[in-house]
Parts: sequence; C-alpha cells; structure tokens
Amino acid sequence: MTGARQIWTRAWHALASAVLVTVVACSTGPSPANLGAVTSPGAGKHLTIGSAGFTESELLAQMYALLLGEAGYRTRIQAVPSREIYEPALESGRIDVVPEYAAAFADWLNAKVNGPDAGTVGSPDLARTMAALRKLATPRGLTVLDAGKAADQYAFAVSASFARELGLTTLSDLGKTKLPVRLAADEECVQRPDCAPGLKKTYGIDITAVDPLGVGTTPAKQAVQSGRDQMLLTTTTDATLDDFGLVQLADDKHLQNADYIVPVVNRARAGGEGVTRALGRLNTVLTTADLARLNEQVDSQGRPPKDVARKYLESKKLLPESGG
Repeated sequence: MTGARQIWTRAWHALASAVLVTVVACSTGPSPANLGAVTSPGAGKHLTIGSAGFTESELLAQMYALLLGEAGYRTRIQAVPSREIYEPALESGRIDVVPEYAAAFADWLNAKVNGPDAGTVGSPDLARTMAALRKLATPRGLTVLDAGKAADQYAFAVSASFARELGLTTLSDLGKTKLPVRLAADEECVQRPDCAPGLKKTYGIDITAVDPLGVGTTPAKQAVQSGRDQMLLTTTTDATLDDFGLVQLADDKHLQNADYIVPVVNRARAGGEGVTRALGRLNTVLTTADLARLNEQVDSQGRPPKDVARKYLESKKLLPESGG
C-alpha cells in the first residue's frame, strides 16, 4: 500500500465525479440489488482489467493480464483512478476484473449500500471479512475470488537501533516498555481505531503526539531516522525502510484489518471457471514480501510494471521464459 493508495488527489476526485455520471448514464439492465439473481457465470474471452493507477494496482493488473493471456484470454488494462469510478464500471461490465483489498472494499461497499454511517464490516479475521464482502458484492453481480497470501495493510516501523537497544520485534514489546512515543503519520491517525487510539487500546502504547507527515512518506521516515519521532505509520509492502535504517514491528495482536489482495470480477462476463483458475495460480506464490520487492523495482529502480510483472511470473514458473 503506497501513499497513492491512501490519498486520492482532488483532481482525481473531480474526474471521478465526471466519469461516474457517464458510467451511470450508460448503464442499462437490472438494478444492482437484483444482479446476483439474474446473472450466471460468464466466459467472455475479451476482458478489461481495471488498474487504480498507483504502482501496486498496476503491477497486479499486469500480472492478471499476463496470466489470463496465458490461459487464452485477450485482455486490455484500463487505468481508472478510484473506486468511485471503477466499481460502477465493474457492475455494468465496462470493466471485468479489478485487484482489490478485502477489508477496505468490504467497508466501501457497505457504506455505498447502507450509507456512510453504516460502520465497518471488515475485520482482522480474513474469513469473516471475506464472508461480509461476498454478501455485499454478490447482489451487485460481482464475484469475489479467493484471497492469496499477499496483504497490504498499515504497519508501524521504528529505527533498527531503537529496536535492537530495547529488544523490540512486536508492537506488544513496545507497549511493555511504557515509553512515550511520538508517531509520524497522517492527520486522521489521531481518530482512526487502527492507528493512535488502537495502539493505546490494543497494545498500551503511549502515543504522546501524532506528527502529521503522512503515511510512509520520506519526511516521516527521516523524522524517525533522526530521532525526532520514535515510530511511523507505513504499510506492509513498503520496501524502502532499509534505506532509512528502519524496521517494522509485528502487529502480533492483529490491530489491522484483513486487507488481503483479492480479484473481483463481473460475474456475467468473467465469473467462469477459466478466469478463476487462471487468477488463482497467483495465490500459490505471491506474498506480501514479494509485492514489496516488486513495488520497489518500479518505484525505486524505474522499471516498467509490465516487465516487472512478467519477470516475476516467469521466476515462479507461471509463465514460460520470454528470453527477453
């Protein structure tokens, strides 16, 4: 989860509103509440894969396209900047497949269906989260495929020297020290139950202040590196912590929700066994650590996402060697 996944710019939101009007205006057929009852699994051979525009989403979309191509499907990738655009397009069949995050998408759909005050249905428990997500998605004509090993969740990191000095490997370890902790994070961390309040309630960590430097940003990492702050909010797929002498502390009491990566498909167009089987192959190999390294190759080394995705799948024997 990069900062791009967390923070949508105002420009994207403006575009989302404009395109959403177009998507809704062009959609026809049964209402979302009835889609699950009238659609059967589809087997279309020309599929559009949605990418939300940030590195990780683009990498996943490229891997989906390559695996589906190997299975005999013709694919194209459509960059779509936010759920406000791609979820209605997924329902209408303008997009057939998107990579999603289980808990975040469950909560987003719950708010869409039941209103912004509906609360959360995603939880640290993957099985419960997937059940809630499928209950919301199925009536809208969407099928949520199985989750794999890779998750992109919030995480907390400290300096490696700080961790060594105190023998820290988990957030519980930090809580036991009873030390005051200044946290570099986004402004919303002050209120979010999975951030400052949750660290206090779940781990007994004394967060004395939140330094509003963002999620996993360079300034946040520099603040911890310098000792100005003691910990920062980042993500499990952040591959640049080593560059700043930082290490993650394990979320051993599962404060964070189960944001495992799941493919979500339009049931009528891509709900057949062929798509499920092709995309399911990725579940056997892709890990959170793998995804962090792939993000780094694109963001730090400047490699094209398609090349990175192909080389990874080849290395895992999911694609034949291209010889390139």
